[in-house]
Amino acid sequence: MSNPLVQAFFVGRAVAEVINERVEVALTDALSELGKFDAEAREQLRQFTDEVITRANRAAETAGSGRTPGTTQTNAGPVDLQAEIDELRAEIALLRTELQKYRTSSK
Repeated sequence: MSNPLVQAFFVGRAVAEVINERVEVALTDALSELGKFDAEAREQLRQFTDEVITRANRAAETAGSGRTPGTTQTNAGPVDLQAEIDELRAEIALLRTELQKYRTSSK
């Protein structure tokens, strides 16, 4: 490589290749971290939603039976279990719809 012009060409080409590889690695790492963060956030939101629904169902059962969480049932009237289940399912469906709206609006 006695010709400085040819040597400059190959040095420039090598610099461009190294820069391209490093940018590619940095971008891949950044996207990987973003994907991991997104997955963790979705999992935490799912766990939060499950916990909220569980607590709401527990509270609805307690309210439907006419007792407080620490008391026992004494001579309460018969509860229409199927109607109670239908109401809870409707509430869950409503919550899921609202959650889906929230998820799509936050994207």
